[in-house]
Amino acid sequence: MKKKLQVSLDQTRHRCDYTQFEFETTEQVLPLHDFMGQERAKRAIEFGLQIESHGYNIFITGPGGSGKTSFARKVINEFAANKPQPNDWLYVYHFKQREKPRALCLPPGWGSKLKNSMSSFIEELKKEIPRVFGGEEYEKLKGKILEKFYAQTNEIYQELEEFARGEDFAITKTSNGLASVPLINGQPVSEEEYENQPDEIKESIKERNRRVQEKMNESMWRYKELERHTKNRISKLEQEVAHETIGPLINEIKSEFEHFPEVVEYLEEVENDLVENLDIFFEKEESQNPAAIFKRLARQNIFYRYQINLLVDNSELKGAPVIEEKNPTFGNLFGTIEYEGEFGVLSTDFTKIKKGAIHQANGGYLILQAADVLKSGIIWDTLKRILRNREVVIESVFRNLNLGGAVTLDPQPIPINVKVILIGEPYLYHLLYTYDEDFRKLFKIKADFDTEIDRTREYMEKYSSFISQACYRDNLKHFDRTAVARVIEYSSRLAEDQNKLSTLFNQIGEIVIEAATWATIKDSEFVTAEHVDMAIKEKNYRSNRLELKIQELIKEGTLMIDVEGMVVGQVNGLAVYSLGDHTFGKPSRITAKTFMGGRGVINIERESRMSGQIHDKGVLILSGYLGGQYAQDKPLALSASLTFEQLYGGIEGDSASSAELFALLSSLSGLPIDQGIAVTGSVNQRGEIQPVGGINYKIEGFFRVCRERGLNGRQGVIIPKQNLRNLMLDDEVVQAISEGKFHIWAINHVDQGIEILTGVPAGTKRKDGKFPPGTVHYLVDKQLKAWARKSRPR
Repeated sequence: MKKKLQVSLDQTRHRCDYTQFEFETTEQVLPLHDFMGQERAKRAIEFGLQIESHGYNIFITGPGGSGKTSFARKVINEFAANKPQPNDWLYVYHFKQREKPRALCLPPGWGSKLKNSMSSFIEELKKEIPRVFGGEEYEKLKGKILEKFYAQTNEIYQELEEFARGEDFAITKTSNGLASVPLINGQPVSEEEYENQPDEIKESIKERNRRVQEKMNESMWRYKELERHTKNRISKLEQEVAHETIGPLINEIKSEFEHFPEVVEYLEEVENDLVENLDIFFEKEESQNPAAIFKRLARQNIFYRYQINLLVDNSELKGAPVIEEKNPTFGNLFGTIEYEGEFGVLSTDFTKIKKGAIHQANGGYLILQAADVLKSGIIWDTLKRILRNREVVIESVFRNLNLGGAVTLDPQPIPINVKVILIGEPYLYHLLYTYDEDFRKLFKIKADFDTEIDRTREYMEKYSSFISQACYRDNLKHFDRTAVARVIEYSSRLAEDQNKLSTLFNQIGEIVIEAATWATIKDSEFVTAEHVDMAIKEKNYRSNRLELKIQELIKEGTLMIDVEGMVVGQVNGLAVYSLGDHTFGKPSRITAKTFMGGRGVINIERESRMSGQIHDKGVLILSGYLGGQYAQDKPLALSASLTFEQLYGGIEGDSASSAELFALLSSLSGLPIDQGIAVTGSVNQRGEIQPVGGINYKIEGFFRVCRERGLNGRQGVIIPKQNLRNLMLDDEVVQAISEGKFHIWAINHVDQGIEILTGVPAGTKRKDGKFPPGTVHYLVDKQLKAWARKSRPR
């Protein structure tokens, strides 16, 4: 039986025959320009891109390093190249509500046209307005108005003087305006002379002065009316001249954009505002006091009103945009409003509105890493709100953080038509799908990346092209056929399947780069299998410090592991430890103690709360097996304890349940177990052995312990038969197996395993329900019958 179940040498590793390749080096291989496998994911992405209905955004899920982002980038870029260019988006000044800038939409390229036209228009006005208003024609027209004003003013003054003379008064000009002075005999009267006059003369002077004052007031009113009328005429003249100057220039822009009513309306508002603010075109002599400085700055800054904030310029774009935002902060993703300090005060205007990635991707596709987006709840909620409402509002940092104190803007929302592609780990997809109702409505397409592809001739050729691409891209030494074959074997090991290749191209790429580096260090023309082996070995060495420490503790006896001899109720189980960048196997001593009682199988780890639910389930299954096998004709009067010796951390998984069962059977039968044989595999209630993970690491971990203690040719590992396809053992283990120093046995039932471990046949139950004498099951059943008899009440 033991020989029959032994795994042959060719089953321990699926070698890649390098002679099947028609090239000598990857220099002769065309670089890979496509992706390997992932047909399911590709179909899902392409289907999702075709759907334009609301809510059909895409979530690409798969393990890190599987090339999800590169794959998505390529597929989406190819699809987007055939889609139409989206429109340009601009923000302009709102002349009625300055805090609410207007958004304008124009065909691609027209936004920059409007921006350039407006810039040239304002620059032209800065020269033309001063020239026109400083010209002879304007001065002549203005002079006529003023000449008439001065003539009419002189008439009013002369009329006033004539009236005053008729009343024996003279009109004089003072610093405070006009004043009336009484006359006697045509000469001005002083106050002293006035006081010496008789009372009747004084009364007469007062009465005449009253009439003169009334006439003066009437004249002043007429003067002010005349002045107001003159100013209005000058203002009207200025507006007419301004319109005559501005009109032809701005009409050129209007005619160019006549098919865009919103632009024409905006240009009309610009013209009217310019006419009302002509003084900004003229330099005035002003004092240097603070009020005058503020006034001058305000006049200079008013020109910002006529600028165009070209938020999104798609003039150079070919097809629809594909934007990948690698740093999705709130501002980078949704845009922001910037501020600047002026005299200690934060201020802003519509020109400081900045676009985000979602504006750039409008009309196209936005690629985001789910983990980055989900780091901030406000970013995730805002993204969902935009997708739900199909519009984006640019907000300042003060508003979205509910901070006051700074004047902010409320820009007009921009309609959004964007397909978002989120890329993340599977657990993120399942968490969002389960707990976020909006997610299910907004991301209806799932593209699931696989971690492996079939190890066919086609894909091995593509692997060669992948290596060639890496060599050309990173300027590496090229790989010869043996090196390519060794990379393919390494890929199968990563996939843990002899008939599969891994799609974790980041890890494959690391080995390619490091192997090429070793070839350079060794001054080799090409990368060979030796360099690939060295890269793998050195990569493990950089991360296996803890593994070596454990091996050292086992070697010196601190961690007690027997690799020879026979012991009752004791077996070597195998566990896998993953430290992120390094995974390794380690043997653990499992012991079982059985005695008469009724408590059944007690898992010490469970009692001490050191085991997980899956491990607890595995132990409970043992009770089902024991009851089904031995308690058909008697009660199971058994108490048993199981434990992992020297276990000081938690344990999870059921891969040691077969080892635990073997320890129990050994304790019950009194048959010792060969300590040079380790066991892995789970078991069901029927006694069938089930496959487990990490099979290569487990075998290699026990092999290294045996190697340190000394290989004796009888040591090895029992594995589930279903795990044979997962064997991709390293060369050292394969070499030891080829030399007969180490062995692997593949089993599918408990009976096979216990026979290998004890050297005693398991025994098959006969028709009478009894086991053949001397077999393992016979001895176990005999012990249980004895305990059952003793446990009966007397």
